[in-house]
Amino acid sequence: MSRLTLRLPETLHQQLINLAEGEGVSLNQYIVYALTRQVSSSYTVQIISEEDCQQQEKNLNLLISQLGEANVKEIETALSQREVVKPEPELTPDIVNRIKTKIQNQK
Repeated sequence: MSRLTLRLPETLHQQLINLAEGEGVSLNQYIVYALTRQVSSSYTVQIISEEDCQQQEKNLNLLISQLGEANVKEIETALSQREVVKPEPELTPDIVNRIKTKIQNQK
């Protein structure tokens, strides 16, 4: 973890304290939450053109046809060897839902 020291106007400091108390968390937890929320909201989903989407689909189908088919044993072996990682803690269900909503609204 990193440490950051900053100066805040007293009114902002008090507002943050009040909000943290209202959420039942420490001031530090609340500030980290607020900053994480702000940073995550700046990520955007970009729409690709229909032509690009069709080209990607053609490329995928070509790749699949070149790969051929795998039998059940080969699939099980590949799955057993994959690396399992935990999602980033910042990727909360709320963020996932907001991303899904943005994608649906773009359509």
